[in-house]
Amino acid sequence: MSRQRAFNGPYTGEHLEHVAFPLGGIGAGMICLEGNGTLSHVSLRHRPEVVAESYLFSALCVKGRQNAARILEGPIPKWKIFNKPDNGGGVIGPVIGVRQGLPHFAVARFQARFPFGVVRLEDEQVPLRVEITGWSPFIPGDADNSSLPVVGLEYRFTNPTRKTAAAVYSFHAANFLNIPPHVTATPRRDAVHQAPHGFTFSLSPAEGKPWEQGAFYAGVDASNAVIDCAWFREGWYEAMPFVWQAIAEGRWVKRLPFTEGDPSPGASLYVPFTLKPRGTKTIRLMLAWHVPSSNLRLGEEIAPVPAACSCADKTPATPQKPPLTYQPWYAARFSDIDAVSAYWREHYREMREKTATFTRCFYDTTLPDEVVEAAAANLTILKSPTVLRQADGRLWAWEGCGDGSGCCPGSCTHVWNYAQALPHLFPELERGLRETEFFACQDEGGHQSFRASLPIRPSAHKFHAAADGQLGGIIKTFREWRISGDTAWLRRLWPQVRKSLDYCIATWDPRCKGALEEPHHNTYDIEFWGPDGMCCSLYAAALKAAALMGKALNDDVLRYESLYGKARTYLEKRLFNGEYFEQRIEWKKLSALSPVAEYEKRTGRPCPPEVAELMEREGPRNQYGKGCLSDGVLGAWLAEMCGLGEILDSSKVEGHLRAVYHNNFRKNLSGHANLFRPGYAVGNEGGLVLCTWPKGGKPSLPFLYSGEVWTGIEYQVASHLMRTGHVRKGLEIVRACRARYDGTVRNPFNEYECGSWYARALSSYALLQGLTGARYDAVEKTLHLQPSVKGDFRAFLATATGFGVIGVKKGKPFLEVKSGMIEARKIRYQHAGIAGRNPDLGMQFRG
Repeated sequence: MSRQRAFNGPYTGEHLEHVAFPLGGIGAGMICLEGNGTLSHVSLRHRPEVVAESYLFSALCVKGRQNAARILEGPIPKWKIFNKPDNGGGVIGPVIGVRQGLPHFAVARFQARFPFGVVRLEDEQVPLRVEITGWSPFIPGDADNSSLPVVGLEYRFTNPTRKTAAAVYSFHAANFLNIPPHVTATPRRDAVHQAPHGFTFSLSPAEGKPWEQGAFYAGVDASNAVIDCAWFREGWYEAMPFVWQAIAEGRWVKRLPFTEGDPSPGASLYVPFTLKPRGTKTIRLMLAWHVPSSNLRLGEEIAPVPAACSCADKTPATPQKPPLTYQPWYAARFSDIDAVSAYWREHYREMREKTATFTRCFYDTTLPDEVVEAAAANLTILKSPTVLRQADGRLWAWEGCGDGSGCCPGSCTHVWNYAQALPHLFPELERGLRETEFFACQDEGGHQSFRASLPIRPSAHKFHAAADGQLGGIIKTFREWRISGDTAWLRRLWPQVRKSLDYCIATWDPRCKGALEEPHHNTYDIEFWGPDGMCCSLYAAALKAAALMGKALNDDVLRYESLYGKARTYLEKRLFNGEYFEQRIEWKKLSALSPVAEYEKRTGRPCPPEVAELMEREGPRNQYGKGCLSDGVLGAWLAEMCGLGEILDSSKVEGHLRAVYHNNFRKNLSGHANLFRPGYAVGNEGGLVLCTWPKGGKPSLPFLYSGEVWTGIEYQVASHLMRTGHVRKGLEIVRACRARYDGTVRNPFNEYECGSWYARALSSYALLQGLTGARYDAVEKTLHLQPSVKGDFRAFLATATGFGVIGVKKGKPFLEVKSGMIEARKIRYQHAGIAGRNPDLGMQFRG
């Protein structure tokens, strides 16, 4: 076993092995800064490209009697040396191992302070110390500047000696837009251009493939930068000996782009500098890219229908012919790479300070380190290729990322149900997701496609609606209303919300019992037959949310109120078994076909006799019945996170959570059998299993994923335990999860499920609310503070109009706004069930 690493602390030694920290804008593309300083996972073409090695690197030469030259990277991670195809030939990666074979620094250390990643490099043979800070803008409330296709890399050099040092910093890149750079096409479409204090790569469109184009910029803030746009023209490999010779000799090469023949395969920039004893020097490398189109188009083609609502009123309300393929938001904002890079250079320092304000505020907290680490680490999902933002500003997302393409498309509602960061940090983008669900994805009958088309447009309706996703959207509409305070927005959505809920009632609760009886599709990629705690609790929460929204709009919601009462009673009387909420499997008294008939209709072939016999005996496959499901009170959790308050008897919800912790949490999984995807948690690792059967009655074929461990569910349960006062139990689950992602085996900044940077893991942001009970209600202009932690504390709080620190000091609640403004008339403070004073503040807090 690896040694224990301090949560929220630096990564060193074996814990550096898999560190890859995403940089880039929301939906704009990604470059990762690895723990040793390597730039990798360069994914700028609207898809992940996570297995390709980097074609980018920086270097340093310190001049002396014997020059000390190194690329600005620490030791090569051991897993890279021999784990890829053809490594038996001694090659490391697909670039013929050139960069990997150059001299590296001896020691590296990585520290994350999202969105900043800091690498420190040392080497006894190099008289300078090096610190690399990678970042890209992340400013809550400013979605546009947080969606820029840019990365900043700051190389800070310190001279700890008593002698003045003369040195040369340099940055080198092959034109990776022409993949692979050592293979050339005819006619050539790639080019290298000189640009302000740097260079630009470009790739012109291929004939018949307009999406195969793009541009990339690299430049520094140094006026004495020297640019080489004319590498040796026999390809990447043959050019590298000349590049390395210049690095090692401390020379800089100034050459304009070739005017005849083939373009250069790459380019370099050099910044010579001197450092006095104890002096420091920072060189800022600014990267930007512009890939204006793609061949991404997902979803069936159907006739367009009028758009009744738009994201933040930015999209025209009249029908628009959709673009041929997906176009990124930034391409509609910036005409070309020159426009992007000019904006980046002009606003670099301003955006860095605003981003640093967020970072200082987020980490100005006394919450446990494991909670802060989990919440921050998964914010990197918003910088990964999981997320796209189309030209009109609306967000669209995969569930996660494969190596070369997204995984599971369409802003999947039953996965993004769990994500709690976006609605607080960028509420405009989250409201856009609601609008996509209720307009583009919903038909006249209220059926929602739980996967949106790309570009976003009306969906086909040829598959089941997802009960958990569709009901969750109703609950989250309530949340978006309370976060924004925009009742006019709610009024526009309300008719669609009613249609959606009425569809849910008619389809899954046609006898109006207050329970989802008919088969209902859900996040486990199957249908539950008969009422279950997970989906029925979402049903109860959606009914309550609809009743509250309808009342605020003076609409008649008596039916929803009545059904909510029935739903609560059914859950508490019929599904609670004295310890936890379970499922009542039903298949004989439903409107649906029998399980055997449904099987034959779905597959188009006779049901095998052994399968038919099993289903006659046990009912439909993929159920959980008497099992203890970690997700079993999901609706109660989502209601709590969204400000709905209690939807079920709190003692029964607490009992369920205690049972989940007692039965499903394993500190060591060595004795646990998981027959499907054990890579999420395995062996002596700890984790929260999705479902167990402590009372017996396990189906022969329970739902396929039941033995797995998903981080998004772990954080959901942990934060819910915290809200009910079981802080220690919640923290144990968080520690077990983050211990699996300590860098030795997995990337700490890539919690995966069905793909990398999996969206469900954004439930980790709920840990903040789990401990503090802090949320702002913009409708009532009220701050709610119900901490589970004891004594004084400080924690981050984001609202639609500003962010800051909220907490308790000397027994009294406080709010310190660091950016923007938060209008708070009251702070409702309650701890451990004892109501505190609710001061009527009647004032605005400004940063």
